[in-house]
Parts: sequence; C-alpha cells; structure tokens
Amino acid sequence: MRPPKAVVFDLGKVLLDFDYAIAARNLAPRISVQLPEVQQLINQSPLLHQYETGLLSTDEFFDRVRKLAGFRGDLAEFAGLFADIFSEIPAMVATHARLRHAGVPTYLFSNTNDLTIRHIRRHFPFFSQFDGHVLSYEHRAMKPDPRLYEVLEGVARLRGPDLFYLDDRPENVAAGLARGWQALVHETPEASTRALVQAGLLRPAG
Repeated sequence: MRPPKAVVFDLGKVLLDFDYAIAARNLAPRISVQLPEVQQLINQSPLLHQYETGLLSTDEFFDRVRKLAGFRGDLAEFAGLFADIFSEIPAMVATHARLRHAGVPTYLFSNTNDLTIRHIRRHFPFFSQFDGHVLSYEHRAMKPDPRLYEVLEGVARLRGPDLFYLDDRPENVAAGLARGWQALVHETPEASTRALVQAGLLRPAG
C-alpha cells in the first residue's frame, strides 16, 4: 500500500490526557450536589453528548448544569473550572511536530465542545499547528457517525488510504477503516510513532 498523504489525529487520550473527575473537584466548592452527582452530570453524560453534538449552545449547557448542580457563579467562572482538565502528552505532541517538519499535512478530528476548545486554544500551542480541525459540535455529528468522517474528507480533500488515522477508541477507528482509511487504535506513543514510520510518513528516530 502506498504511503498516506495526511495524518488525522484524535485529540483526547492521543495528544491530550483528560479527566472529568478534575472538573468535578474544581466545581465542588461552588455546587449544591454531591461530587459523584456532578461527575455523572458532566462525564460522558447525555447532557455532555448533546453539547458536543452541537444540540445545545454553550449558554444552554451552562444553564442546564447550573440548575441541575446548583452552581453558584457565572459562565466565565464555570468555563475555567469545567475545561481545566487537560495535560499534554509530550511524546505525541513531539510526533506531530515531526510530521509537520517533514511536510506531512495533519488534521485534528475530535468529539468535543466549545468551552473545551476555547481553553485548549489558549493553553496548548500545538492546537494551531494543524492544516484543519473537524470538531463534532461544529457539525452536529460525533464519531463514529459517518457524516463527520465525510466532513474530514472534504476538509482534507483526501479519501481512503490517503488518510492515516490515530484514535484511542476502537469504534472510531473501525469507522475510518470502513471508509478505506489507514487507521490504528492508539495505545502508546511508541506504538503509534512506530506505525507512522512503517507507513512511510516518518523516518526512524536517530
């Protein structure tokens, strides 16, 4: 198989680690419900799914959380407490930088939301270093919905094996493979970087 022409990166658990338990602890002093209740409310919940699919605006999402959790504060305060849950995965950010240095186009492909992306844009410079971003809340579809994969193909102007995709969720990778993409379930930076070398996208280190 010929080398791909671009690499598609998932964001969470690939380039950035995250933990919604951090958000719950951040919010705890400002809410009227117990910690497990607020974590259940914001961690991969139906409410978060609606927000990340673009079915709720940021104001609507905040209003729902404020009412259900009894949050005492404004949206600006909530935004900082809710979104400050990320830490960089240095080895994968470095791999992305190597691809950019090699002239390989890269795209970010993420199930995410407006508050999260505002925070990441401010705090993680690598976010601006992609050729394009396809974000679920902007297109009213979440991976593994084929509609979002079609958007990525349109943005990249590439299809099938010309795309190499890294994602930590097997169901998302399976949807890419079904479209003929070259794809790998991301497990470790070492394994993913090695796969990019084997695909002809990077030279071996050293």
